[in-house]
Amino acid sequence: MDARLLTIQDISCVGQCSLTVALPVVSACGIETAILPSSVLSNHTAQGFSGWTFHDLTDDMPKILERWLKENISFSAFYTGYVSPSQIPYILEIMEKTGRENALRIVDPVMADNGKMYAGFDDDFPQEMKKLCVGADVILPNLTEASFLLGVPYVGSDYDKAYIENMLKSLHALGAKNVVLTGVSFDEKKLGVATYDGKNVEYYFTEKLDVSMHGTGDAYASAFTGALLRGKSLTEAAAIGADFVVESIKKTIGDKDHWYGVKFEKALPYLIERLGK
Repeated sequence: MDARLLTIQDISCVGQCSLTVALPVVSACGIETAILPSSVLSNHTAQGFSGWTFHDLTDDMPKILERWLKENISFSAFYTGYVSPSQIPYILEIMEKTGRENALRIVDPVMADNGKMYAGFDDDFPQEMKKLCVGADVILPNLTEASFLLGVPYVGSDYDKAYIENMLKSLHALGAKNVVLTGVSFDEKKLGVATYDGKNVEYYFTEKLDVSMHGTGDAYASAFTGALLRGKSLTEAAAIGADFVVESIKKTIGDKDHWYGVKFEKALPYLIERLGK
């Protein structure tokens, strides 16, 4: 039976993030991608838009699960993104009841960046997100999310390798089998990821571009997930995801009207080529 991924996150109708990134990117990797929207927003909530509409879809989750069970629908992998705390019990039930044997669980604990929680989340949310991390095959936090999951102060860029490696081991101790920590930098000209599989710490760095763009975390997690499901190792998938984000940013730089996301679509040929090597 071919691989079938279920990704669970919101639909921001405009803004190139969440499901509007995950579905095309993972599909481009050659993986059948099913979706379960956690909510529908008119546009993403980051600075630049003056407001947004929001419709929560929590009540639909048990109904959809009931239908799937009647149809004998199953999944070989799960990839979660932006979800609300009330949805986490339903998501865990969906994983348990529709997951095939040894189904992969990839959790991007989307909730914060740059030392701050995203709009709509309170300080208790990291405790709920931990429940998704327990037993996950891979978690993909950025430095802010890692700090909140561990209940430690966010230190910004004031850290060294010992700090990062202690953070990786502490995140692993939460119950995740593998950890990919994004946004790691020890050099002002380099930005990358640190991975930990319970035994070894590995690093991968790309050039650090002097820009900040929305949606790069979703582009990274989606490319990583697609690469992993195509048989790449943890470190290979982590590297491919990082390079895909850089390529997406390069395709966007210079277009001032495209401030709300990255032109990841134009980088998909690069991603497909990398997967073939």
